[in-house]
Amino acid sequence: MKTTLLKIAALSITLLSATPAFAENPTHINQLIETNLCAACNLAGADLSGAHLIGADLRNADLSGANLQDVNLEGADLTGANLQGANLKGAYINSATLTRTNLEGVNLTDANLSFADLTDANLSAANLANINLIGANLQDTVMPKEMLGLVQ
Repeated sequence: MKTTLLKIAALSITLLSATPAFAENPTHINQLIETNLCAACNLAGADLSGAHLIGADLRNADLSGANLQDVNLEGADLTGANLQGANLKGAYINSATLTRTNLEGVNLTDANLSFADLTDANLSAANLANINLIGANLQDTVMPKEMLGLVQ
């Protein structure tokens, strides 16, 4: 009886002190880094800061809450991707496809989105301080009210 109680106590302590699991899939992170192909991957919460993902296929990928600070996504395809709450500060996303991408609440401070296609993208509540949108396609893009001059 005593042995059983000790085992239960040890197991309980182990379970209670376990570190929380991350949402991203390590296999998907390796796949992206090695092949630049990761359509529909789970990269939520991943730390990809400073990564060179030029021309990456991230269609319909979940990058919500990911750290993408200073990442290079030049020419990448992020069609339908979820980047809600991600950090893209200083990111280089020029000539990328962000059609129907969820960028709600994203930090795009100092990001370069020149010539990017943001058709039907959602940028509501995004931080767009010092952003470069030269030549970007903003057709039907949901923009923060501050960018539209609607806030007084």
